[in-house]
Amino acid sequence: MRTLYICYFGLREPLVQTQVLPYLRQLVGDGVGVHLLTFEPRLSEWPPEERGREREALAAQGIRWHALAYHKRPSLPATLYDILAGGRLATRLARRHGIDFVHARNHVPAAMGLIAKRRAGARLIFDIRGFMPEEYADAGVWPAGGYLFRLTKAAERRLLDAADAFVMLTERARGILFPGRAGEDARGRPLEVIPCCVDVERFASAAGVSREEARRELGVEGRNVFVYVGALGGWYLTDEMADFLALAHRRDPSAFTVVLTQSQPEMIADRLRARGVADADYLVRKVSPGSVPRYLKAADVALSFIKPCYSKLASSPTKVAEYLISGLPVVSNSGIGDVDEVIAADRVGSLVREFDEPSYLRALAEVDELRREPGLAERCRESARRRFDLERVGGARYRRLYRRLGGSQPSQAAAPGGRKPRPA
Repeated sequence: MRTLYICYFGLREPLVQTQVLPYLRQLVGDGVGVHLLTFEPRLSEWPPEERGREREALAAQGIRWHALAYHKRPSLPATLYDILAGGRLATRLARRHGIDFVHARNHVPAAMGLIAKRRAGARLIFDIRGFMPEEYADAGVWPAGGYLFRLTKAAERRLLDAADAFVMLTERARGILFPGRAGEDARGRPLEVIPCCVDVERFASAAGVSREEARRELGVEGRNVFVYVGALGGWYLTDEMADFLALAHRRDPSAFTVVLTQSQPEMIADRLRARGVADADYLVRKVSPGSVPRYLKAADVALSFIKPCYSKLASSPTKVAEYLISGLPVVSNSGIGDVDEVIAADRVGSLVREFDEPSYLRALAEVDELRREPGLAERCRESARRRFDLERVGGARYRRLYRRLGGSQPSQAAAPGGRKPRPA
C-alpha cells in the first residue's frame, strides 16, 4: 500500500514533529509506502541545501517529502489557491507513484485529497482533527451562521459524504458525527478514534535524570510544584489558570509554578505577579519539546485549562498524555474531548467544573487526596500506556484502518482517465 499524507502545516512546526511524523513512522514500519506533503511558510527563504538535508533524513526513515508554499493572506483566496495547488500536486503524485490512499489531516487537506480522489482514483482518509467551522466560530474569528461558516459547513458535508474512511480524536466526536456507530458508519466505511498519542518509552526516558536530580536542578526541593506546558491565550485560559495558581499559592506557601511555553512569557508572568505570586515562586521558560520531560520529572501536579465549547468536544490535548506518562495527576477543566472520562475513570486527577474559587478549592483538595494514595504515579503512567501509547494505540489503530481500507472497495469509482485503485 502507498499513502500520501497531506498536512497544512510546515515540516519544522512542533505539531508535525510530534504528531505527524511519529504516526507516519508507524505506517512505514508496517510496510506502507509513505509520501508527505506539507505547506511551508516562507518556503522561498528556506535554503535549498537545508531542505535537501531534511528530505534525505526523511527518506532514510522511509518517508518521501514534498512541499508547497503556504499562503496566508487574503485569507479565503489564499486558502482556495493552496487547495487547488495541493490538489494538483496530490493528483500528480498519486498518478506517478501509484498512491492508494490520500490521508488528509483535517478539512483543508481533505479538500485537496478529494481532488486527487476524483482525478486519480486514490481513496480518501478524512482525519478529522476537530470541528473546524465551529472552532472558528467559538474563537470569534467567524460569526456563527456567517458566510464563511456556512461555506465551510457545506464543504465539510461534501467531504463527509465523499471520504472512504475517517479518523477522529475523541469518542465524543465519533458520537456526534456518527451517532450509534462504532467501527464503521452506516455505509460500511471504517471509523477509528485515535487520540493525540505519545511515544511513551521515549518520552519517559527522555528526562535522563531522577526526580530528585530534576528538582535539585530547579531548586524546588521540598516544594509543591505545579506545571503547565503549552500555548497561552486564545483557546488556552490564561486568566483562569492564573487565578487557580494564585489560589494554590495562597493555600500552600510551599507552592512553585513552572510554565513551559513558546508564547510570550509576560502573558502569564504579568498575571501571576498581579495576583500576588512572588517572582521567586514561579518560572516561565521557553524550552524545546525534547526538554519538556526533564521539567515534568520535577513536578507534582500538571494543569490543562482550555476554553470549554462545542468544538472542543473533538479535541485531544497532547499535554494530557505527556503529563500522565510522566506520572503526574492532571487538573483540567471539564468539557474537553474525552478528558473528563479519562480523569474520572482512571482516577488520575481532578476536574474544574466552574471557573470560581469554590471549584478551584475543590479540585485542589481532590488532587491532594489522590496524591496521598500509594501508586498514583504508576496509575497515571498506566493510564497513558493504555490510552495514549503511540505504538500500541495510535499506531495500531492507524495500521488497522489501512488494512481494513486496503481490503475494501472505494466509495466511488475513479473519474474517467483516473488510475483505478490497486488491490492492497
